[in-house]
Amino acid sequence: MVTAGDTETSQSSEALETLCRTYWHPLYAYARRRGRSPEEAQDLTQEFFARLFKKCVAQASPERGRFRTFLLTSFQHFLSTNGGSRNG
Repeated sequence: MVTAGDTETSQSSEALETLCRTYWHPLYAYARRRGRSPEEAQDLTQEFFARLFKKCVAQASPERGRFRTFLLTSFQHFLSTNGGSRNG
């Protein structure tokens, strides 16, 4: 995660790709379970990652808990502020 957020390293592009590849589908599936259409879920997941890497990466740290928990909480907040909750 630290490498992914560090745009100064040559490894950051590869780390970002791995991060997206690992977590894109689980977040997309979460949006689908919340009632989003396939297209909307794809768009929201892509937008979420774009915003995450620009603004939120600095907030994640091992001392604050698991990255998956941080990611899901961030995505839940993102969905609630971008079109409201559809199924809960």
